[in-house]
Amino acid sequence: MAKVELKAPIVDEISEKIKTAHAAVLVDHRGLTVEQDTQLRRQLREAGVSYKVYKNTMMKRAFEGTDFAELDKLLDGPSALALAEEDVTAPARVLVKFAKTANKLEIKGAIIEGTYYDVAGVEELAQVPSREELLGRLFGSWKSPISNIARVLNQIAEKTPEDGTAASAAEPKTEEAAPAEEAKAEGAPAEAEAAPAEAEAKAEETKEEN
Repeated sequence: MAKVELKAPIVDEISEKIKTAHAAVLVDHRGLTVEQDTQLRRQLREAGVSYKVYKNTMMKRAFEGTDFAELDKLLDGPSALALAEEDVTAPARVLVKFAKTANKLEIKGAIIEGTYYDVAGVEELAQVPSREELLGRLFGSWKSPISNIARVLNQIAEKTPEDGTAASAAEPKTEEAAPAEEAKAEGAPAEAEAAPAEAEAKAEETKEEN
């Protein structure tokens, strides 16, 4: 089987990966120990980053005609390719952080959403918080005001029965008014009975005068 036919599946593999990738970082992994390489792969995997060592010729063919073609100038010496689909700064964050403890890891450059970044640019990208961190900070900024509002609402709810004294204060007035009304009601018949008696007395006085 011709060498070209053997290489085709690998080129296709890279091509398929970069179709959905929004970030690619090239590194020189020479000098890493087996343990370091294992740790790096695990950290990248946990961050949702695909990482694999490819031959430069394979990557050049796969990059041809794409936004990643600008990485061709970095394909000198052994290279490993880190790709990310969602968190575009994840490869830079993990690789830059890991390189601080494993100085044999050399970052070459990157393409992030169609833009080329040199080593300094990749290091700056590494400072950008992840999506989860940004959401956590946003939630944290909301949490304090929300807790304050919740506390005020709870206080209002707790005080509502006690503040109902306005309604309870009106009740004694109603009770006090009731006896007065009853007194008037009871006094009404007496006054009604007194009226005919007075009229009859006046009639008798008129007769005697006559």
